[in-house]
Amino acid sequence: MLAVIGGTGVYQLVEKGEELESLVINTPYGNSPEITRFLMDDVELVFMPRHQAVHDTPPHMINYRANVYALQKLGVTRIIATNAVGSLDENLKPGTFLAPDDFLDFTYKRPVTFYDDRTVHVDVTEPYCNHLRKVLVSSGRVVDGGVYLCTEGPRFETPAEIRMFCKLGGTVVGMTGLPEVVLARELSMCYTSVCTVSNYAASISPDKITIDEVFEIIEEKKKELTDLLRNTILKIPKERHCLCADAMKGAEIE
Repeated sequence: MLAVIGGTGVYQLVEKGEELESLVINTPYGNSPEITRFLMDDVELVFMPRHQAVHDTPPHMINYRANVYALQKLGVTRIIATNAVGSLDENLKPGTFLAPDDFLDFTYKRPVTFYDDRTVHVDVTEPYCNHLRKVLVSSGRVVDGGVYLCTEGPRFETPAEIRMFCKLGGTVVGMTGLPEVVLARELSMCYTSVCTVSNYAASISPDKITIDEVFEIIEEKKKELTDLLRNTILKIPKERHCLCADAMKGAEIE
């Protein structure tokens, strides 16, 4: 089963299909947001609103463990996540879609693993599913690859931080990509992200960054993003032929 984790701008994805049911999943980490199961062109999907249905949970307070665990409990093996991001490159303009292939984690207070009770070192040489990302990139105008740099939030970054992030090799900066991608890897799930560039990051943009600016771009790109997701979903093969299913092999000290 495939899940879409919806960030800003894709809550209307379910409207393109036939809703089956809405449910909240209880997990050892708390309850999930209200999840919707639906059919899109006879493909069964799950939609999860990352920030809750009314977008009232800030990035640093999202219960990432409950969210990812709930999806696995439903039988999900593949996740397409959506993220709004700022650009660290003048040539990467607002309105661009990007599928990252690596990340830098600058969060510092979020629970980051399911394995607090034993020693597990999961491999993240290829943190985003290469096969799923290739399908995504072939389904629309998407930049293939880039480094997603995740900050704690909820504030935007300072110009000094942005200059540092650029020197470290970041491509885009956001607040919701981690630890989501790692938690999916720990549960042997395929995970890819489509990032919508909503603004230039601080100091790259000459203007003050506002949340209104972010939502304006997201609203403008909403139809194109949902069409991209639909095209991707319909092209994903039923069988998995990537290495994600074996991610935990050799990860635990026995």
